[in-house]
Amino acid sequence: MINTTILRRAIFAVMSVFFVFTTTAIAKADNYGAIAVSPSSKALGWSYDYKSIGGAKRAALANCRKHAGDCKIANWFRNSCGAIAVGSNGGWGADWGNTIKQAKWKARKKCRQYDSNCKAIRWVCTTR
Repeated sequence: MINTTILRRAIFAVMSVFFVFTTTAIAKADNYGAIAVSPSSKALGWSYDYKSIGGAKRAALANCRKHAGDCKIANWFRNSCGAIAVGSNGGWGADWGNTIKQAKWKARKKCRQYDSNCKAIRWVCTTR
């Protein structure tokens, strides 16, 4: 005869291990996003919460191409935020950060390498 206390403890131990592994796998799921820009018209497209970087890039490009034919990926990001800034003479810069504020700041900083009066015009974050 099987001791029910031992059986219950064994079942609890197995279920605990299963729970730890499944919640860890869920917590580590990555979400990707991207921002695309048309260098000639400054049209934009963006995406967020895609399960692959390729999917995020394709979606951002597709959204941008609704407005312009020369779109390219400005930046991509994982489990974070992305931003793009444009200057007064058409120069631009894009970057990512752990917060919207950080992403916008870094995008403006990159933009200032090419232009002046840079302002963040689009930002987007994934859910983490």
